[in-house]
Amino acid sequence: MRTLHIAAGVEAASLALLLANLLTTHAEVVSSLAGPVHGSAYLVVIAVTWQLTGAAPRGARRRAVVPGVGGLLALRRLRASLSARA
Repeated sequence: MRTLHIAAGVEAASLALLLANLLTTHAEVVSSLAGPVHGSAYLVVIAVTWQLTGAAPRGARRRAVVPGVGGLLALRRLRASLSARA
């Protein structure tokens, strides 16, 4: 869960940075650095969510593939399913 939490935060933050860059200066350096970070975090979110959801509801898997905020949505779904079990 910790890896998913970190990757979801990086995914959302890097998307915010990319959008802010697009709306303001559109510096190529920022795009070339933040783009691969965002893509890597997105892939990590999907991989970790698919590994964690063996017994959890399928909704977490579907939410993980939403670009940008999918990690946060999947994390929220997984936490809800864990708290319901306890």
